[in-house]
Amino acid sequence: MASQDWLEKDFYQVLGVSKDASESEIKKTYRSLARQFHPDSNPGDASAEARFKEISEAYSVLSDTQQRAEYDQIRAMQAGRPRFTAGGGAGGFDDVFGGMFGGVPRGAQSADFGDLFSGLFGGGQGGFSGYREPTKGRDVISRVTLDLPTALKGTEISLEGPGGKKITARVPAGVKDGQKIRIRGKGHPSPDGGKHGDVIITVGVPKHQIFGRDGDNLRLEVPITFGEAALGATIEVPTIEGEVVKVKVPAGTPSGKVLRVKGHGVRSGAALGDLLVELQVAVPAHLSKVAQGHLDKLMSALPKENPREDLLKRAGV
Repeated sequence: MASQDWLEKDFYQVLGVSKDASESEIKKTYRSLARQFHPDSNPGDASAEARFKEISEAYSVLSDTQQRAEYDQIRAMQAGRPRFTAGGGAGGFDDVFGGMFGGVPRGAQSADFGDLFSGLFGGGQGGFSGYREPTKGRDVISRVTLDLPTALKGTEISLEGPGGKKITARVPAGVKDGQKIRIRGKGHPSPDGGKHGDVIITVGVPKHQIFGRDGDNLRLEVPITFGEAALGATIEVPTIEGEVVKVKVPAGTPSGKVLRVKGHGVRSGAALGDLLVELQVAVPAHLSKVAQGHLDKLMSALPKENPREDLLKRAGV
């Protein structure tokens, strides 16, 4: 702010308070005006925005004890007197500052107002600035826990904001565990007319009992019998949507083979992942004597192969 502005602007009048108003009264009045004319409360209203800047400028000076004293002194010195006096007439600019700085030569040309005040108050060239950028309000920190199906579909949640105000937030489909959602301008108000804080929500998604997440895909371990693995079969597999899909198991499928079911994974924007089905051959824990006899016959009929032969060879054994 140029020093000349301090002569032209009545900051007390801008805020609507008396010149002997207390600090608490100034702060209370400013907060009320700031809420009334804040741009967030008056979107697209240029006059409200200009008024907000005007009261913020006034408060930045009057809320600072040192700047307020300097402002009062300047305003008192210029009250009822001309701003510049070229000839050094009585009661003019030269007389006022002559007393303060040890005399100004009679007949001197008009003083540079900005230079005088920059020397008096430590400002740079062109005067000094008392404006301080308003601070942002505090953020509201919250956490929500969603199960995997809800996180994949997306949902809407409600939480309590400053002053008990209800805040509604949209959780996007496919949100990940630990992901943060920010709602701008819904946090605590600024103490000096700046922007409101934000609401920051951390989403927790605990592990599902059968489904796991792999990027935009879901993984699922599905047990199959030895017969299904050896001869091939069509099996039923659950999906995260609560449905059942049929999957074809090729003959001779080894344990650990992964089959892909298109379109039953995670939806993230326009993309849709798949369901990865990992097959695990289930070995019977108990065999009857009849079953064991049949299995012995089967093993005798199978080719004499060692499935570990290649592993041992690569291990150099």
